[in-house]
Amino acid sequence: MDDMTIRRATAADIPQIDELLRQVLEVHHAGRPDLFKGGVKKYTDEELKAILTNDQTPVFVAVAPSANDGTDAEHNADSPATDQVLGYAFCVFQQHLNSNILTDIKTLYIDDLCVDERSRGHHVGSTLYRYVLGFARQSGCHNVTLNVWACNPKAQAFYERMGLTPYHIGMEQVL
Repeated sequence: MDDMTIRRATAADIPQIDELLRQVLEVHHAGRPDLFKGGVKKYTDEELKAILTNDQTPVFVAVAPSANDGTDAEHNADSPATDQVLGYAFCVFQQHLNSNILTDIKTLYIDDLCVDERSRGHHVGSTLYRYVLGFARQSGCHNVTLNVWACNPKAQAFYERMGLTPYHIGMEQVL
């Protein structure tokens, strides 16, 4: 997408972020209904506002300018144009200071990355991921990490295309 930009998310983005969070939750619920609830919100609006304003939990959004130029029937010139959120990356800085076994490296953990189902296949995810990598480098991070659920093979394949490799594997035996 030519008009796409990446920026820090703001409170104005919350309604669109909520929709993307819903999309991710439904994928996880469909894959593992024994673990993930369906039809619920991951965060309240207050929790999201706190996350968005915390520099330790930066959230980035890929956006395209809204089609609202004030001339269409649904909007008027007094209604400001808003960006269309195409995807997001929720990140968390992690560091294990004074650990007996782990080094004190600084890590940027991607807690959640989602591209709107209507925008997939347009390089939104790869652009967003590369932006996060650059941000991590500028922030002095040693690495970028994330978890991917086995019930989401498309996400796993995407991350492998982006150059990620397994460094820790979680396993289970359902009883």
